[in-house]
Amino acid sequence: MLGPVSDNMRNIENFLGNSCGPLHFLIEEVYDKATMNDSLLNKSGENWRAESVIISLVFSLIFLVGTVGNCLVLTVLLRNGQMNTKTTNLFILNLGVADLCFIVFCVPFQATIYTMDEWIFGPFLCKVVHFIIYLTMYASIYTLAAVSLDRYLAIRYPLRSRKTRTPRNALLSICMVWALSLVFSSPYLSYYRLMDLDGTAVCIPAWHFRDRRLMDVCTFVFGYLVPVLILSLTYARTVRHLWTTVNPVEDVAECQRAKRKVTKMIIVVAMLFCLCWLPHHLVILWMWFGHFPLNHTTYVLRVLSHLVAYANSCLNPIVYALASKHFRKGFRAVFDCAFTKRVGNRVHAFQMLQTFQAVQAVSTVEAGSSEMSDLCHRSPPGGWTRKTTP
Repeated sequence: MLGPVSDNMRNIENFLGNSCGPLHFLIEEVYDKATMNDSLLNKSGENWRAESVIISLVFSLIFLVGTVGNCLVLTVLLRNGQMNTKTTNLFILNLGVADLCFIVFCVPFQATIYTMDEWIFGPFLCKVVHFIIYLTMYASIYTLAAVSLDRYLAIRYPLRSRKTRTPRNALLSICMVWALSLVFSSPYLSYYRLMDLDGTAVCIPAWHFRDRRLMDVCTFVFGYLVPVLILSLTYARTVRHLWTTVNPVEDVAECQRAKRKVTKMIIVVAMLFCLCWLPHHLVILWMWFGHFPLNHTTYVLRVLSHLVAYANSCLNPIVYALASKHFRKGFRAVFDCAFTKRVGNRVHAFQMLQTFQAVQAVSTVEAGSSEMSDLCHRSPPGGWTRKTTP
């Protein structure tokens, strides 16, 4: 266990020196855990274990639902054969890849911060895990911004946009999304560092006070504020056009209704991302520009902000299942295929077992017939005679 907060502050201050600015900005992860431990010093060990178990269960639920859900989304998109014609499907596929990477490569490691006393995964993962967190965050929000532009063009200019809304241009946009995400998240490879504090290995931010504040503000502006403004502008104009345009042609009206359903689904996904990541950014801004005391309440706020942000990666498959009949059919088809394959494997195994038993029975009969034939061939020249008693 880490010691009380005051002891940790003194130890870290001696370790890092006084040139790093306010310490609670520099080592929030250590203080979060130390604050939690200090607030529980007068409580029983059962309470601490209960809170650790609850946090672990929530992280496990996020990991399980996110992994299964996003794998189903990717399977449905890759099986439906429309990846070469539907640009929106390409963007949804990219969003699913980003969410799955976040779930697999980040959530299990982040869970240990709140359930273990130290970082046990070494300096390499200390840097890479936090880098992937922000890489996938940027990729998700930029993909949603690209989808909003795609939806706006598809609905506002349905004919003229066909030349630009091609799978090739969609793939180029996705490459640009990941390139920008890499540029904005690459500084986080040096942002965190593994340090030894009184024998405890901790993965904490190691930049100077001003550099950290500038980096966090830039992350909020370019990783949240600007994309949200783009989403708000494009979807506001899209919704206005959808709900004010009346088309008398029945076929066109039906197509318009289909586009409206897809747009509704994408808007819900974008709103969920904005709402889920907002507490995370607000807490960071509060730490830098407000009064953020180190106590049990602020620790709970930090944990909840992280859990809500991480939970966003497992919500999109649920939205797809609720809002799109095509995804519901795809999910059912995947489950039916898996169930049919499992039952088929069992039937095949049973048939193989029956065949094997039948072959054994035939082999036994053939062996008996062969033995009788040998006995007949070995009989005396005069044949077998029956012995009689005198």
